[in-house]
Amino acid sequence: MELGLTLAILGGALAIIMAGIGSAIGIGLAGQSAAGVMSEDPGKFGGLLLLVVLPGTQGIYGFLTVFLVILKVGLMGGEAVNPTTMQGWQILIACLPIAFTGLVSAMHQGRVCSAGVQMAAKQPKEVVKPVVMAALVETYAVLGLLVTVLLLNGIQL
Repeated sequence: MELGLTLAILGGALAIIMAGIGSAIGIGLAGQSAAGVMSEDPGKFGGLLLLVVLPGTQGIYGFLTVFLVILKVGLMGGEAVNPTTMQGWQILIACLPIAFTGLVSAMHQGRVCSAGVQMAAKQPKEVVKPVVMAALVETYAVLGLLVTVLLLNGIQL
C-alpha cells in the first residue's frame, strides 16, 4: 500500500473515530441523566429519547466522511485510485474539520442535552426548548462536515 492511500485512509479513520468518541461520550452523558429521570417516571422515555439520541449525529457525520473517502479512493468496487503522498495528505487534512468539530460538539451537546433532560423532568411540556439549544451546538458539527465535504470534493485524484 502506498503512503498516499494510507494517509487518505487515516484521514477517514480519524473522522469516524473522533466523531464517534464524541458521540459516545455525549450520548452517555444525556443517557445517564435520562435514566435517572426515568427511574422515577418511566413514562417520560418518549419525551427524553430525542435528547439522548441527538449527540449521536456527529458519529454519523464521521461515518459519512469515511464513506466519502472510501468512494474517492475507489476502495468500494469503483476504479481503484492510488493517491500520491501529497493527495493523501490533502485527504487526511480535509477530514480534520469534522473529526475535531464532531469530537468537541458531541461532548458539549451531550452536556446541553443532559441539562435539557433535567429541565424536561421538571417541565415535561418544555422539551422542545432544550432540543433547540442542543441543535445550536449541532450547527458547528454541520459546518465541520460541510467544510470536509467541500475540501474532499476539491481534491483531484
